[in-house]
Amino acid sequence: MSRPSLLRSMLSFSGGTFVSRILGLVREQAIAWAFGANAMTDAFWVAFRIPNFLRRLFAEGSFSVAFVPVLTQTRETRSHAELRDLVANVSGTLGGILLVVTALGVLGASWLAAGFAPGSLDDPAKFGLTTDLLRVTFPFLLFVSLTALAGGVLNSFHQFMLPALTPVILNLCMIAAALWWRQYFDVPIMALGWAIFAAGVLQLLVQLPALARLGLLAWPRWGWHHAGVRRVLRLMLPTLFGSSVAQVNLLLDTLIASFLITGSQTWLAQTDRLLEFPLGVFGVALGTVILPSLSRHHVTTDRAAFARALDWGLRTALLIAVPAMLALMLLAKPVLATLLQHGRFTAHDVDMAALSLAALALGLPAFVLVKVLAPAFYARQDTTTPVRAGVAAMLANMALNIVFVGTLFWLWHEPADLADGWLAGIARVPGLHMGLALASALASYLNLALLWRALRRDGSYQRQPGWTRHLTRLALACAAMVGVLLLLLAQWPAWGDWSVATRIWRLAVVIAAGAGSFVLVLLAAGFRLRDLRAN
Repeated sequence: MSRPSLLRSMLSFSGGTFVSRILGLVREQAIAWAFGANAMTDAFWVAFRIPNFLRRLFAEGSFSVAFVPVLTQTRETRSHAELRDLVANVSGTLGGILLVVTALGVLGASWLAAGFAPGSLDDPAKFGLTTDLLRVTFPFLLFVSLTALAGGVLNSFHQFMLPALTPVILNLCMIAAALWWRQYFDVPIMALGWAIFAAGVLQLLVQLPALARLGLLAWPRWGWHHAGVRRVLRLMLPTLFGSSVAQVNLLLDTLIASFLITGSQTWLAQTDRLLEFPLGVFGVALGTVILPSLSRHHVTTDRAAFARALDWGLRTALLIAVPAMLALMLLAKPVLATLLQHGRFTAHDVDMAALSLAALALGLPAFVLVKVLAPAFYARQDTTTPVRAGVAAMLANMALNIVFVGTLFWLWHEPADLADGWLAGIARVPGLHMGLALASALASYLNLALLWRALRRDGSYQRQPGWTRHLTRLALACAAMVGVLLLLLAQWPAWGDWSVATRIWRLAVVIAAGAGSFVLVLLAAGFRLRDLRAN
């Protein structure tokens, strides 16, 4: 069976993810318009973030990076019947475990809400709403984890489009809930909780016909003692933190943000969603398509091909992530004002969300590069190294959270804010959530540095020719883009004062001019698309 090139596979995955992320932006607009940024939306984002965190930790994090190498090895070395048996046993075991976890999460929703958002305990209405929403959203973990399993199987057969498009269902359900379904609920925001539940079921169902066409749709079986399941579990358990450090950090941010001024949870959530646009379209795409390829090269002991594939991933990641970082940092307020300053989402909310978006965007290159480097270890079934790097970064993030939030509070507080103590004081000063975003960005660079050092030390990566030329082109193109963006922003400074139509066309002009200058200088410096071809 012929395999598409890495570039073609990435473009296929990115195309599907791009559609999903565009609808994700529409979803954020709908939620911002319908609900704004307040205690109610803070409760929703906490309730959604907990199962979403566990989904990324179990399904898209540790499970995926453990399952795909084992699946690839079985596919390359065993019969189709054995591959089908592996899928059946893994799905049955994963489903059984997560069914228990889901039941515990629903029954213990109040404990989870207290544990992850202790700052809401002083507001019984907010805490009660968080608990109610969590009971509805938590089952999303079960359905979306099985969806991720199906997507991993399809990706191993180089079918990337359907798994990438599947999140569109979640976005459509949440848009419908924000715009229409909310009127049928006594507490309108509960419509979003039920939309998440429904989307989890539908996302799983749309994967099943594709699995059936591959002959891999088998009735799930409990397979705790199955050899393949044991290998997956052995690889999976050590990576529960290491593969999802960004999500662990985000959950820690949720805990600290619960003590900050009302709206902080929502501003951080909007920031995270916007950063996921480039990260999902390109970062996750790179990691997804490169893992099966690296796993195959490892199984066939082709070290040269392994190094070439990894080198391709690093070059592509930098080419995308560096200009995206600079653009997001410069355009944070224009983008947020254009997308979200409607209805109940005010100019103040835009200013606050822009602070955290610019800070978090600083870490975008590291977030993307980690998505490329981590599969180099998982493909060789080395889960220990990413765990060590991830835990070190997580501990650094915890320390930096305290340092940056404390520093910003000291710089921005008024004497009256300390009248009732510092804990009450931090709940009065706006903008402290920026410290949480900045801590996450800097901690991601530590994670990247540790992975890079380990990769260089074990000799798995050999740098390919042409890096100096590649970095020079990138620097020139980024400099041109930044110059154009700064010039246009100086001409159009007051984004919040214009009509929606004016914001849209001016933002389109700014983005087109910035992207156009980047591409033109890149091409003038000698870059060609064939430079990114790899197999």
